[in-house]
Amino acid sequence: MTLSIVLVDDDRQVRAAGRQTLELAGYPTVCCESAEQALKMLSRDCGALITDVRMPRMDGFALMERALTIDPDLPVIMVTGHGDVSMAVRAIRGGAYDFIEKPYPAEILTDTVRRALERRRLVMENRQLKEQLAEAGETAIIGRAPAIERMRTIIGAVAETDADVLVMGETGTGKELVARALHQQSNRRKYQFVALNCGALPESIFESELFGHEPGAFTGAAKRRVGRIEFASKGTLFFDEIESMPLPLQVKILRMLQERVVEPLGSNELVPVDIRVVAATKISLKAASAEGRFREDLYYRLNVVMIHIPPLRERREDVPLLFQHFVAKAAARYGREPPELPAQALHRLTCHSWPGNVRELKNVADRFVLGLGDDLEIQATERVPQGQLSLSEQVDVFEKSLIENELALHQGNVKATVEALGIPRKTFYDKLRRLGITADDYR
Repeated sequence: MTLSIVLVDDDRQVRAAGRQTLELAGYPTVCCESAEQALKMLSRDCGALITDVRMPRMDGFALMERALTIDPDLPVIMVTGHGDVSMAVRAIRGGAYDFIEKPYPAEILTDTVRRALERRRLVMENRQLKEQLAEAGETAIIGRAPAIERMRTIIGAVAETDADVLVMGETGTGKELVARALHQQSNRRKYQFVALNCGALPESIFESELFGHEPGAFTGAAKRRVGRIEFASKGTLFFDEIESMPLPLQVKILRMLQERVVEPLGSNELVPVDIRVVAATKISLKAASAEGRFREDLYYRLNVVMIHIPPLRERREDVPLLFQHFVAKAAARYGREPPELPAQALHRLTCHSWPGNVRELKNVADRFVLGLGDDLEIQATERVPQGQLSLSEQVDVFEKSLIENELALHQGNVKATVEALGIPRKTFYDKLRRLGITADDYR
């Protein structure tokens, strides 16, 4: 999304000079001669508001107050030729992103706008994430890695069909989450989602659990019991760890999949079922069938659509986003304020191999919120009262955190980091020296 700048000044020459400076730097700019006109220009596509302080009718402070009422996260940059320390303090306390005194070099304005837009994009990404989470609820699949984008595309393409799906992924990658997402996005979402862990049920009761039984079918069967398959009718049946299903039962599941009927134990009647089957495995069923550990015909019957979930180590760019999500959920669950994550801890999170995948990351987030620490030595940063830092020091802290986060995401790759930040390579190296950052630490 291209974000535009709204520039407000009652001086026509100042407006023209500011617009030329910003547009030469690549920032689309809309100029307004009054605060009233500027308020009409504010929208979701507005990246930042630059306003003069002294203007007739409505001054810059009144404009900032009205603008932040419309959008509390909008960066407001105040500019004046009659400023002093008290005015700057008033502006920052009132919610201004920055305060610039006239006259100023062109690079001061463009650098301030660049930083404001970086923060604005982060805020808007968080907004979009929250909207997606609210829309998808507990079945939201979070991530921006190409493999996750492809997975979401496949889910969207097959969810409303009745095609059976085989989900493959390591332990802890979120196979049940994918199954629930398929169910939630399908026409079956008003009916049951029935999950069955094939590795957790004793073989002696497996058949009864799946197909149900009639009274007297076996010792202890006093009344009719509806099996999981029949209970899932009109909904979705999820077989987790299907590689653990006993071979004798696999042939019966194959018949159920082909004919969509079940025969309860002790009954001679076939009960039709209308279900969608999603099966999950952490191993290659094709290899297991070649070794005689899984029926080959059942594998091909299940494998109508294959969804592969990548392990977390192959989508490290999603670690910060996932961790932020789990921290927010844990904070709400435990009634705590979400702690701040220091940049060095984010680096450790991104570089960790995550053998337990997303489940392990979630546990780390829980311990982080509870203040218990973990093997990664991730601890909350100490909150420094803003009054103890000057404006320039606060900007440096934010800028350093942003650069370190991007270096961590790109594993120290300078070219990728520079492109993500949208700054020249020379400027990037100047900032590394000034802020005391070593790119090699992130490789």
